[in-house]
Amino acid sequence: MEEKLANGAEIEQVGGPDKGIDLVTVPTRFIGRQPILDARKGIYGHELLFRSGLSNAFSGDAEDATRDVIDQCLLLMPDSGDQATFINCTRHSLVSGIVTLLPPASTVLEILENVDPDPELMEVCRGLRSKGYRFALDDFSPEYEKLAFLEVADFVKVDFRASDARTREEIYRLAAPAKARLIAEKVETEADVHAAKAEGCTLYQGYFFCKPIVVSTQVIPQNQVIYLRMLAALTRTPANIFEVEKLVMSDASICYRLLRLVNSAIYGLSAPITSIRSALLMVGDDEFRKMVTVALAGLAGTAHSKAVVQMALERAKFCELLAPLMNESASKLYLLGMLSLIDVILGMPMSQIVDSLPVDREMKAALLGTPSTLARALDLVRCHESGDWREHRDIQKALGLTERTASMIYVESVRWADKATRAAEK
Repeated sequence: MEEKLANGAEIEQVGGPDKGIDLVTVPTRFIGRQPILDARKGIYGHELLFRSGLSNAFSGDAEDATRDVIDQCLLLMPDSGDQATFINCTRHSLVSGIVTLLPPASTVLEILENVDPDPELMEVCRGLRSKGYRFALDDFSPEYEKLAFLEVADFVKVDFRASDARTREEIYRLAAPAKARLIAEKVETEADVHAAKAEGCTLYQGYFFCKPIVVSTQVIPQNQVIYLRMLAALTRTPANIFEVEKLVMSDASICYRLLRLVNSAIYGLSAPITSIRSALLMVGDDEFRKMVTVALAGLAGTAHSKAVVQMALERAKFCELLAPLMNESASKLYLLGMLSLIDVILGMPMSQIVDSLPVDREMKAALLGTPSTLARALDLVRCHESGDWREHRDIQKALGLTERTASMIYVESVRWADKATRAAEK
């Protein structure tokens, strides 16, 4: 069922009338969101990426792309708060002033590599900078005709896949007078990050942060044992209230974090909750599972990247929203998404973690990468994260989904995870 709104957006119900989920949609194409991390793997901001067609790179009309990204940023994406939002900008989007729809305090205008610094554009950029907007130079290269942009640059992005050490050294030399922060793009491994850091980069963009770095393959630390037991207890339906309560109460930090979370605005309870048991009785098994996984992810993620924790929550919500369209259990798929990055969060091999959990064979197979029905849900959300639209199309068609439904489920999962993460941090 669809209902058009005055601004061209629509409300689409996913999952049928009896268990539907209303997602506000706009008539646009794919959008992706990629985190930009600092040296401590904290989230500095996100770049909103427009995707069109079936390739990882942008294709289509650049002006439409910028308008679509701004439209989605305003209507759909979560409030970035103190985090920066990087938006790709064409010459027209800057000169026409359309970018001023976005808040200057949190917006970084990213000048594309095919834009030239003519006098009119430079004057516009100076004016936007005086209003508080910051600028990033995308895929900066040692081309002297682009050097004029360094006057307004707050960030210079360096593509680590498309440049060697000698080219990057020249880029750094040219960019040095601007005193702009260097962002290493397309860093895929910890070795890339170390190299970028040694070269002077202070921000990093790529998928290095969601790959596991195994600390130990022998002994699981006691606090992680409690974590795994908690997740194991939550796989049982219905949950054993006494077992869950005992496990939560066995660790003061988990207990405190969970009580803070359950009393936060995200769950909208009318009266404060004062005990774990009353929380479980009040909200029911499924919602309590979400509360516990959000609390535990936040706790386990304190020594790891917040981006990993948030991505795990995004996957969990994505899989949960996808469940009714796959005729699968929503709580089972939520847990599958949550566990898909548990190896990164705990710094342990997935095979060792799976052996410690009493989950069924199908879920174990999906977590270990074996093709299965459940694995398709994880594969679909991973395609959204990486922008692999060709594989995305194949999986989406196999599941009987429209492109818009899959895209809007992803956007809704990002919004929910952002809200949940903030609630867990309070």
